[in-house]
Amino acid sequence: MSNKTDLLAIGHTAFDYIIQVKEFPLPNSSTSINKMQTLYGGAAANVAVVASNLSLKSSLVSAVGKDFIGSEYQNNLKNLSINCEDMIVINDEKTPTAFVLTDLNNDQISYFYWGAASEFKNSEPPYKSIEKASAVHLATGDPGFNRRSGEAAHDAGKLISFDPGQDLHMYSKSELESVIKISDILFGNHHEIKRIQESLNMTIDDLRDFGPDIVVTTHGEDGSSICTDDEIRIEAIIKDTVDPTGAGDSYRAGFLNAYLKGEDLEICGKYASSVASFIVEAEGCQTNVPNDGMVRKRMEDMWK
Repeated sequence: MSNKTDLLAIGHTAFDYIIQVKEFPLPNSSTSINKMQTLYGGAAANVAVVASNLSLKSSLVSAVGKDFIGSEYQNNLKNLSINCEDMIVINDEKTPTAFVLTDLNNDQISYFYWGAASEFKNSEPPYKSIEKASAVHLATGDPGFNRRSGEAAHDAGKLISFDPGQDLHMYSKSELESVIKISDILFGNHHEIKRIQESLNMTIDDLRDFGPDIVVTTHGEDGSSICTDDEIRIEAIIKDTVDPTGAGDSYRAGFLNAYLKGEDLEICGKYASSVASFIVEAEGCQTNVPNDGMVRKRMEDMWK
C-alpha cells in the first residue's frame, strides 16, 4: 500500500467553540449566548477533512497539545485515513482553541488561543510529509513555519497553495512576499486579497506576475472569482445558512480536489462552491461534509 498522499495541509488543528448571539456587546457590557457547541476545527484540519471526504488522500501537520492525543478528534482523523504522523505534539500546552461568535446578521468575531501552535516557530518543516505529497496547502499558522515549509515544498517541486486567512496580519511584508512568490495558487476572501494587494502595492495582475498563476477570491453570497489570464466569476449556491464558519476552508478543499484531478478552472470553482454550500447548512466546520457524489449532484442542479 502506497504511503503517498495527494494533499498535505499545514497549519492549525483546533477545538472550536461555535457561539450564536443576537448581537455583539459593546465594550464594558455583555450579551446572552443563544447557543454554543464545541466542535472540531482549525483551517488546515478543515481542509484535510473535507478533502479526504471528497476522496483525496490527505495528510495533516499541526501543532497540538497533549489533550489532542487519544481524543475523539484524533480518532475521527484516523477514521478518515488522514495521515497525521508528523503532527507536532507539545505536552505542556493545550491544543489551539477558537471561540467564534456569530450574530443574527451572520457577521462574525473570533478569538483564537494559539496554545501549542506557538511552537510552530521553533519547529522544522515536515520534510517527510512534504516529500510524500503531490500538493501542499499552507493554511493559517505561523508565518515563519509556513515560509520554511513552503520553501521546502518548492524545492521538492510540489504544487503550493497559500491561504493566510485570519493570520494575514501576522505576516511581515517580506514574509508575505516570500510565501506568495513560491505559491501556485493564492486563496483569500475579498477582504484578505485587498489587504494583500495594499500591503504589497500590487494589482491582481502584479500578484500573478510575481508568484501564483491563479488567484482565487471568495465573496460570500456573491460567489467567487478565479483570476488567471481572464477572470472567471462563479455564483454561490445559496442555501439556508445555519453557520458560515468553515465555508472558506471547504471551498479551498473542493477547489484543490477538482484541480488536482485535472478539472478546468470553471469546474473547480463550481465544485468548490457546491462543497461550501453543504458546510453552511450545519453548525461547525466538519459537521455536514459532503462526498463527491453529493457535490456533483448539487452542481448539476445549479448549473443545468
